[in-house]
Amino acid sequence: MDIVVIGGGPAGRTASIEAANIGENVTLIEKREIGGTCLNEGCMVVTGLNDTAKFLNDSENFKKMGIITGNYEIDFNRLINGVKETINKIRPILESETREAGVKIIKGKADLENDAVIVDNKEYIYDKLIIATGSRAFIPPVKGSENAITYKDVLSLTEIPEKLIIIGSGVIAAEFSNIFSSLGSDVHVLCRNKFLKMLDEDIKNYVIKNMLSNVNIHENVQVNKIDEDGISIEKGKMSGTVLFAAGMIPNSEIAANIVDLNEKDHIIVDKRMQTGHGNIYAAGDVAGKTGNTPISRAEGITAARNACGIYAEMDYSIIPYTINLYYDVAFLSSENKSKGMEGHIPGSTGSGSFWRALEGMTGITKMNVNKNRGVNKIFSISPSSRTSMAYISKLLKEGKSIDDFDDFMEVHPSTDAIYKLMRFFARFE
Repeated sequence: MDIVVIGGGPAGRTASIEAANIGENVTLIEKREIGGTCLNEGCMVVTGLNDTAKFLNDSENFKKMGIITGNYEIDFNRLINGVKETINKIRPILESETREAGVKIIKGKADLENDAVIVDNKEYIYDKLIIATGSRAFIPPVKGSENAITYKDVLSLTEIPEKLIIIGSGVIAAEFSNIFSSLGSDVHVLCRNKFLKMLDEDIKNYVIKNMLSNVNIHENVQVNKIDEDGISIEKGKMSGTVLFAAGMIPNSEIAANIVDLNEKDHIIVDKRMQTGHGNIYAAGDVAGKTGNTPISRAEGITAARNACGIYAEMDYSIIPYTINLYYDVAFLSSENKSKGMEGHIPGSTGSGSFWRALEGMTGITKMNVNKNRGVNKIFSISPSSRTSMAYISKLLKEGKSIDDFDDFMEVHPSTDAIYKLMRFFARFE
């Protein structure tokens, strides 16, 4: 069977490898670079820059304590080039893995016509098609929006902005505000509504106070105009470099006349990632379920299996998320929305937080437990919460309750406080 996958990001690349491993003839079409937004412009860029931001924050803390002396100066061009060099080293590895799985990779812009994909006037006939074309930055309808940059332009900056104005209120806004404030920019975040509304109020306040303390956050702000040197808002004008971080929109135009789209232009799929067109599947950001890279990979696998005739469904019941700041801000929420018992504890002192214990900044973990001893929500801020939350979500998805953590054996020393809070709740009837 001939399977064509459009898009070489997390969803599309994973789908193509899965289908090839099953034994089908797979062609992957990518307009630009393998790895998609995550590798080339998003997650990995944030990771590289944030590693430097953490180092600067730690250095400043050690200076205040008198442990080290001297000042560090950032060579911004070398930092940007270093991020690019690392990405360029990773990309061919991903491409090689994909080819070794038996996938044929075609570079070029794809168009759909009947039951074929057209690239550079060449026709690729398919039995099943998987669309994984991802998403792009949403540009708000603000006058002068062409004067702003997005995450795609960060690696094109030649110097650290003296003043950075970020328009947005979610994860992207938080991550870049942390990075550039650590690098020395005067950062202002302008939110149309609430900042980080996906977080519990206690967790949000901890983030703002302890990890974004040098960031100026303005909620309920309406931007009227963007100029070459700043913006106009209700209360006047602010000068500086303007960065849009107001969300993402799907790259669904390729299929707009073939499959059904929802009100936000995401391709409508069922739990098998199948569209209303029986031979066409969609996965990742273009399907608009979560905007989460691991979920995109899982959707790619699900789409590939169903395209190959192997029944599979996506499970969105318990999904871990994270925000990449000085400490990882990890959280998950189950489909159970019932009210329950709530509690929180400070983070543990360990690797990554030892020297912050003196100022009481070891993180925080908060949990909501329902009457059936299951977990409704977990929020955790610590150096290790990104990793621990992934395993916790797996255990909870398998039906584990707080009682199953009574004999949990941790690795010591650890900064993970999730299991401690679970054991605390397990003592209550």
